[in-house]
Amino acid sequence: MSNKAILETANAAVTAGDYEAFLSYCTDDTEWTFVGDRRLQGKEAVRQYMAESYIAPPENIVEYLIAEGDMLTAGGKISMQQKDGTMANYEYCDVWTFREGKMDKLKAFVIPA
Repeated sequence: MSNKAILETANAAVTAGDYEAFLSYCTDDTEWTFVGDRRLQGKEAVRQYMAESYIAPPENIVEYLIAEGDMLTAGGKISMQQKDGTMANYEYCDVWTFREGKMDKLKAFVIPA
């Protein structure tokens, strides 16, 4: 499966609310850096982030995917339900590094829309 197909399949799992299926596409020692915000190390940290941040499955619109070797850049818009029930809208650019067919490192640039 190509890196694009892996990310598309993993994102479909998130949209369906199946976060464990999403995590199955990540390396055990995955590292996520939200530039200017936080860094997550390992699947458990990502699992906790998802449990806290994804009150409901986010609405994700991928506008582009650019793949080169073990790197993939995805950009688009994401809307996430907040604790008070309102939606927060963001634009993002994610730069993924893949290792052995799994999503390994993420550098995410996310700004309010």
